[in-house]
Amino acid sequence: MTRTPTDLTITPRDRRFGRGLSMDRWWLAGDPVATAFYNCLSATFPKGEGFFIDSVRQFREGTPPRLAGEIAAFTRQEVMHTREHVAFNRRVADAGYDVTRLEAAVDRRLALVRSKPPIASLAATMALEHFTAILAHELLADPRHLAGADPDAAAMWRWHAMEEIEHKGVAYDTWLHATRNWPRFRRWSVKAKVMMLVTRNFTVDRTRGMIDLLRQDGLSGPRIWARMFWFAFVRPGMMRRIFASWLAFFLPGFHPWRHDDRALIDRGESKAGAGDAVLAS
Repeated sequence: MTRTPTDLTITPRDRRFGRGLSMDRWWLAGDPVATAFYNCLSATFPKGEGFFIDSVRQFREGTPPRLAGEIAAFTRQEVMHTREHVAFNRRVADAGYDVTRLEAAVDRRLALVRSKPPIASLAATMALEHFTAILAHELLADPRHLAGADPDAAAMWRWHAMEEIEHKGVAYDTWLHATRNWPRFRRWSVKAKVMMLVTRNFTVDRTRGMIDLLRQDGLSGPRIWARMFWFAFVRPGMMRRIFASWLAFFLPGFHPWRHDDRALIDRGESKAGAGDAVLAS
């Protein structure tokens, strides 16, 4: 069975983006649909990242030393992601958008999961971390996704994507540890059901969030819905492009590191080294 690479190092990169800078309302190449996708995704992260941290840390007791260290590094990365998305969301609000309804929807989803046993939160985190990792892979693999974007916003999304790839095995390895005494079929059945539910909720909630933000731009109706479909499934087609990686989650012997895509992290670091981001002092 594939495991997390033994030579992997999870490195929290303390970087800050866009402080004190204004951002165009349609900051991604003047495209309201593309902008709405990333804005509504960012609206989920501050509370979502906190949920991920809590869910994984509940099961750190008794983990092998290496996994315990990775959980600690994962936590530091997620804390900084929260900070930067809070700052990004402030720029979105300054551009004229109200994201409070999107944030309220996140609260409702998280409250429902937290009302269940802690293993449910870990299972949801494991599934969502795979989802974010494959989105991150596609974001870094194809420059078209952020072509023409506000430079600081693009730098922030690339930085976040690098670290999502880097720690993509942590929640999954924690899940394997927490369910180590489960029969194999039970483990597969639960994770498959949770991924299907997570996928349904992600698709529905992000669609609703985009519609909300686009309505604030005065854009609604069948024509804008068609543009949303085109953006998601045709060009650049993020959802279509991640489908094979999403499907792999259900295969026997799956592990996030079955596909070692650390080369994308190196590519992202090269961009950052060329001035893509400002290091925190």
